[in-house]
Amino acid sequence: MVTNYPQQLTATAEATKTLGRLGQFVCGLRGHDAVLHFEGNRVNMRCTSCGHDTPGWEISGKGPRRRYEGDAHRHLLATKHLVLRKSA
Repeated sequence: MVTNYPQQLTATAEATKTLGRLGQFVCGLRGHDAVLHFEGNRVNMRCTSCGHDTPGWEISGKGPRRRYEGDAHRHLLATKHLVLRKSA
């Protein structure tokens, strides 16, 4: 039984390789199923079908800076009071 162990690994690796090729073929026909992928300080698009990665971009520690200091009270959402009326 111990002699069959390497053949099982080879068959499993071959099946994995074949499924990967099939996924690439499907992506070639209809396009990648890309989703955002976050990894450390890097963001890229990764295909969920075949695992293809785009070059992506780096995330620095600085956030966007405020350009204008405004009055916070002016930016609050106001609730409108509804008046119910009876109609005939």
